[in-house]
Amino acid sequence: MLRSVSSSLRRVAASQAPAKMAVRSFSSSMAHKNVAFGLNEDQSAIQELARKFTEEVIIPAAPHHDRTGEYPVEIIQKAWDVGLVNTHIPQKYGGLGLGVLDGSLVSEELAYGCTGIQTAIEANGLAEAPLMVAASDEQKKKYLGRMTEEPLMAAYCVTEPGAGSDVAGLSTKAVKKGDKWVINGEKMWITNGGKANWYFVLAKTDATAKAGAAFTGFIVDADTPGITVGPKELNMGQRASDTRGISFVDVEVPHENVLAAPGQGFKIAMGAFDITRPLVAAGAVGLARRAMVEATKYSLDRKTMGKHIIEHQAVMFMIADMAIGIEAARNMVWKAGWLKDNGHRNTWEASIAKALASDVAVKSACDAVQVFGGAGFNTAFPVEKLYRDSKIFQIYEGTSQVQRLIIGKGVVDRFGGK
Repeated sequence: MLRSVSSSLRRVAASQAPAKMAVRSFSSSMAHKNVAFGLNEDQSAIQELARKFTEEVIIPAAPHHDRTGEYPVEIIQKAWDVGLVNTHIPQKYGGLGLGVLDGSLVSEELAYGCTGIQTAIEANGLAEAPLMVAASDEQKKKYLGRMTEEPLMAAYCVTEPGAGSDVAGLSTKAVKKGDKWVINGEKMWITNGGKANWYFVLAKTDATAKAGAAFTGFIVDADTPGITVGPKELNMGQRASDTRGISFVDVEVPHENVLAAPGQGFKIAMGAFDITRPLVAAGAVGLARRAMVEATKYSLDRKTMGKHIIEHQAVMFMIADMAIGIEAARNMVWKAGWLKDNGHRNTWEASIAKALASDVAVKSACDAVQVFGGAGFNTAFPVEKLYRDSKIFQIYEGTSQVQRLIIGKGVVDRFGGK
């Protein structure tokens, strides 16, 4: 089943002219003025592929990877084989050229099975997004092209021990020496840090400039001398994901690996979030949906006071609230993706999707544990893992507080003068 759906999807992608792939997405049939909530045939195919892959490959293996923290190499290999990794890379560079909305369908389904495994896969998209935004054709051929030739991983190196949400406070520096740049600094909480073939690195190149012009984005090969990879962090949840600190000591990077131009890094990094935040939000929706399904199944089986617990209004209302949140968050994810795919700015909508879906995931997982009662606190049941996995959605890819700052400023910009 997986092989047949994947082959069909690749045939659809192959039928498109390369010249169109820079702007085309599988959501293109929705690019009209009327509101539409249905998926087209291509989107339904990739959603079904991801759903089957999750059911057959991810869900059976997820408890092992959560328990051991083992990186899911074989699962990622299988996902790459069927076309579920690097889905947005244009056909010109060997990819499928899917849009953000299409990618959100994949992210939700994979996250339903395990957000740790989904994050490991999705982190490639985060690292690749700055290249999609600003890389030259040669850079894309070299670094995006190799991702479609074999199942390699990449990492987004921005966060530091002393600067997370405060990107302007980054201290990693790069100094130009001849035709090379020399990078020194420490990065922290880097997803795929120990598995990456290359990194996107944001470093300060002008200490006197404001944040918008002070930073430069670099593509750095992971085997470059001077790079030290720290030990795998033992996190509360999403344990299948590889999270590490990365040290850069006199790391030399050729000028040809600068993205766009010196001083453009901050803008590039922020622009990448318009692509990746809807996808992270989709992962949160997937986790919330799994919590709702598990809570519903359990409440239809468990009896107290002579009836199934779902017949108690207190339980029914918790499950109803999960459904309300999931449907609302998914629609916001789709809107943010649709806007980006159709050439509109989506920064505000991406932040709404990220903030809403993250909160829905945490609340749904928490309420699922409550529905399970004492069993929900036990590792023999899946909801305690969902609860641990959910919290990071309110932290990574911009905290929920940062999203609210963006949303609030957007409200003022839109309506403050009216």
